[in-house]
Parts: sequence; C-alpha cells; structure tokens
Amino acid sequence: METNSRTEFCLHSWGANSYGQLGQGHVDDQPEPRFSDITTLQHKAVRTLTGGGGHSVVITENGEVFVCGQNNRGQLGLGHIADITTLQICPSLTQRVSKVACGWEFTICLTDSGRVLACGSNAFGQLGVGKTVSHSADLLVVESLKDPVVSVAAGLRHSLAVTVSGCVYQWGTGLCSHAKRALSPRPVPPHLSSTVPSLVPGLDQKNVHMVTAGLAHCVCLTEDGDVFLWGSNKHGQLTSTEPFLSSPTLVKRSLLGGEKVVLVCSGWTHIVAQTESRRVYTWGRGDYGQLGRQTCHHAERQKTGPSAGSGNTVVSLPAEVKVLCGATQIACGSEHNLAILGECFKTKISTLFIGFSFVCSFQNVLYSPVSEPVILLETI
Repeated sequence: METNSRTEFCLHSWGANSYGQLGQGHVDDQPEPRFSDITTLQHKAVRTLTGGGGHSVVITENGEVFVCGQNNRGQLGLGHIADITTLQICPSLTQRVSKVACGWEFTICLTDSGRVLACGSNAFGQLGVGKTVSHSADLLVVESLKDPVVSVAAGLRHSLAVTVSGCVYQWGTGLCSHAKRALSPRPVPPHLSSTVPSLVPGLDQKNVHMVTAGLAHCVCLTEDGDVFLWGSNKHGQLTSTEPFLSSPTLVKRSLLGGEKVVLVCSGWTHIVAQTESRRVYTWGRGDYGQLGRQTCHHAERQKTGPSAGSGNTVVSLPAEVKVLCGATQIACGSEHNLAILGECFKTKISTLFIGFSFVCSFQNVLYSPVSEPVILLETI
C-alpha cells in the first residue's frame, strides 16, 4: 500500500507473525493493530509497504528498502538466511528502488532505472535467472530483460514484468502443472514453463502498463483501461468456463459498468478492480468473504456445468462493492483485502478489512471470515 509522506509516519501491523514479519521485535501473532519498530527508518518518509508469504518490505521515498520476517531462502536480500524480527535496511541495494513484489519465498525489486533484481527461492525459476541457483540471499539482476521495466508482480511461484514499450514477460514454472493438466496433450506454451523472462503472447499493441498476480493466475491492465486475465480458473476468477487460459483474455468492459479500469489487484484466487468513477468490483473465490459481499445466491455466480479437468461449475463475474466506492487505496492479501477511504488533511480516514483472518486463537477478535468491510483503523 502507498503511504502519505506529508504526515509523520507510524507503522501498524497485525496478523500472523511466526517469522517476525510484523516488524515488532518478536514472533507472537497479533490479533489487533500494534506499532511496529521503525527505529531503523529514522523518520524517513515511506512510499510503499508490501509483503510475501512470511516477509515484509518497506520502500522509502528516497528508494531505500527495509525488510523483516522469514528469510529461509534469502528472500530478504541481506546476504544471509536468518529471520529478522525488526526492519533492517537492505545494504546491497546501491540503486533507488521504485517498486517491490513479494512471492511466497522470493522478492522482485524494480529500480528507478527500470532494472529488475530478484532474491530468495528459485526452485521454480521464479527469479528469472534460469536454473543456475536453487536460491539466492543476494540480489541477482534479471539480465535477459533488456528494455526498461515499469511494473513487476509476483505470484506464488511465478513472476511478471511490463517493459516501457508495453510488452509483458513471464517466468517461473508455478503455473506449469496447472497448464499440463488442462492443455494435455497439447504442449505448454513457453511463457508458462520458462525460468527466464518469456514474452506473453496476445498482447500486441495493447500498451500494458501494470501487472499483478495470484496464486496461479496473471492479470494485466492496459493504458486504455482494459483488463486481461490468464492462468488457472479453478474458482472462476477468469470470468470464463475454461479450467485454464493459456493466453490473455479480455474482461468485457460491460461487466465493469462500461467503464475503464484504473486499478487492479489480486489475491490468491480473487480479483479487485477500481474503475474511473472509483467504483470497486470484486470477483473470484468468495467463501472466506474476500469479495466483500454476499455471494451464496448472488446473480454474478452463474452455473456453467462441469469443465473438463477442473470440476469448476461456476463462473464468478464482477459485482460492485458499493461501500468501497471512492476508496483512495486498495490492496489484496492472499485471502483478504484492505481499503482506505478518505484522504489525509481532507476527511476522516477509515481503513477497512474484508476477508479471512488467519489469526484465530484469540478471544474477542475476528476468528472467522468477514464477508463485508469492517473498520479496523480510523483517524481524523
């Protein structure tokens, strides 16, 4: 999530904390927001927060990267594999970083100059450096991306990048087994089985400028406001009856109120999009409440009959979450979402939570799926 550099920065964190990913100096789970230790930040303005399977990353306005949490595969980029419970600067980064994407046990960094760096597990080729290493605690340059990159994304075990020319590249074999089952006896396309960046077909002249990724699916957004999806469709998140889509498929604009999309983000198996009028639409898996609305009898889930090889009997189509209209920021976790309503110095700011709480051993907190947005933090 983006932060507002005009205010004094304080970091709240909560949830699972087995590896110290909350940055609070311990490994106890936290059921409610608590202050993280930001001593090492030295009051530096923060641009972005993001997280992976068990690690967290903070990017400052001047492009420095601070990390904490699980580091068993070197995903913190610190040159070692010890877990860290408070934020530490990544000293090997000599270039300003503009964006970071975190996968399950790996991290992808994008510098201001458009270079892509990667660290952590490479068991599925998700670092984009071929099969030369199983993992790396040092940041490796993804050399085969020759053109400057403007956007990166990390799924469970695959990665995506968009170049300045609007081309989309994919690497990591995390989708390969899904593709084999769905496409057999046809071969798996190169972009789904490559351990180095491979051009994603079907997006010529589309001018893609943003990518995001789920557990086993991919999403991209064009400058014209169109959304394309591909990968696993186990939960109907690709708005298709097919069990797997090997190439990008357009989401009909009529499903999104006929408007252009300006923001799209993805959880493991659900997708959230915001249109130009700031309306918010969700679709995909919803049994943990991650769609922010009731879905049991909702018209957007349409029976389609069994799909070969998948058992998927429904297509999940986008539907609006009206309470989130006007949200200034939205972010997805694996099975939950966060949204901010209001802007600093203008209106009351509310941080809303939707979805499943994995911290379920505490009393008087959210044990179970939350199907509609609830306020977590509220400031004036």
